[in-house]
Amino acid sequence: VGAQAQPVPLAERLQLCAGCHNADGNSAIPENPNLSGLDAEYIVRQLQDFKSGARKSPVMSSIIPMVEAKEFEALAAFFSKQKPKPGARSDPKLAAQGKEIYDEGIVGSAVPACSGCHNEDGSGTEKYPRIAGQHSVYVVQQLTNFKNGERANDVKAVMRAVAKRMNEKDIRAVAEYLVTLKGEE
Repeated sequence: VGAQAQPVPLAERLQLCAGCHNADGNSAIPENPNLSGLDAEYIVRQLQDFKSGARKSPVMSSIIPMVEAKEFEALAAFFSKQKPKPGARSDPKLAAQGKEIYDEGIVGSAVPACSGCHNEDGSGTEKYPRIAGQHSVYVVQQLTNFKNGERANDVKAVMRAVAKRMNEKDIRAVAEYLVTLKGEE
């Protein structure tokens, strides 16, 4: 009978995550999402989707095999309790256009207001993720992935339907605005 593998301590597992997301979940790399302040259930769902292949990522596909599914809840709980740091916008005019889309939607394209699901302050809910302060580069990539169907792990295809109705400038504007949101303090 072989020896049972010892569970990896949470601190050691968090070092694996910190390589891309920083120790406190506030990623310094714009292509990587901020995990701090995200709802724990949402983080667990994303990890499960990476593990099953329902959500694809070249980086996560090489990392997720090293993490046991039974570790997901502890990791998610840790990152959900971390305090998000505010981002900085680089294009105020584009951010202003993004605020209009975020608050009002795009009537002519049937794009609903982002605030309807993600809250006015971008803090998210149990069902929809926190997007306040997220890196604009990451948001553009995710919305583009939803638009072209590369990312298809959204409940009832809501984000795919919304992103398909947004043009590249709309996507960049919303992404630029999200950086300015602080979410719940």
